[in-house]
Amino acid sequence: MESIPQTQVFAELRFFVYNKKQNKYFTIQDVEVKRFNALRMVWGLFQVLPYDTFINPENGYIFEGGECEFGVDVLVAPPLTSWEILSFDDKLSHPKFSWTVKNFSDLKEDVYTSNKFSMGGKEWVLKLYPKGYSIADCKYLSLYLHLADSETLKPDEKIFKQGHVRVLDPLGSSHVEKQSSRWHKESSRAWGWDQFMSLADLRKTYLDKEDALTVEIEFKVVSATKYSPI
Repeated sequence: MESIPQTQVFAELRFFVYNKKQNKYFTIQDVEVKRFNALRMVWGLFQVLPYDTFINPENGYIFEGGECEFGVDVLVAPPLTSWEILSFDDKLSHPKFSWTVKNFSDLKEDVYTSNKFSMGGKEWVLKLYPKGYSIADCKYLSLYLHLADSETLKPDEKIFKQGHVRVLDPLGSSHVEKQSSRWHKESSRAWGWDQFMSLADLRKTYLDKEDALTVEIEFKVVSATKYSPI
């Protein structure tokens, strides 16, 4: 099978200017990886050394009748095998998920997990801590949104989501609402609030006649990442 010739090269550049007086190289490295292709075949640095410093023979950069010595290290990155395409979907077909937690006053466990739900091509769950997640005096309800355990992200993959999480008022429209705008990745799959609302207010207003609590999440935007072969 014939290999496809590369049309571009990504490289890190490090430039050297020899100082004979100190017998070492002055080194400067570009902070960005450069892309060489047919449209841009030359890269460099506009400023390396002050001109007056460079031309003064006493500084050691000019020696033996006006000679000087330069060098460069070129570290070529492996060729890309795919493109990463990030898009944002703000027209979700089913942007809401509701979860009713029954018999709230009798809950004994530290954490409860909703059923999985799909949004933006990924599966998610809500986690509810009826005694609080990390508050010692148990005065607050904690709520978190997690990527489901079944979701496996690529090492560099990130998912952006923006939306609202609500505890619904069963008798009116005085819902408790918080906004979430967050990037999720493999090392931070969850995001939420230790103190979403006080348990005193929850028990007073937000449990229905059957002692049930309803939590709702509404997504506004979810990102999606596609990987296409080059």
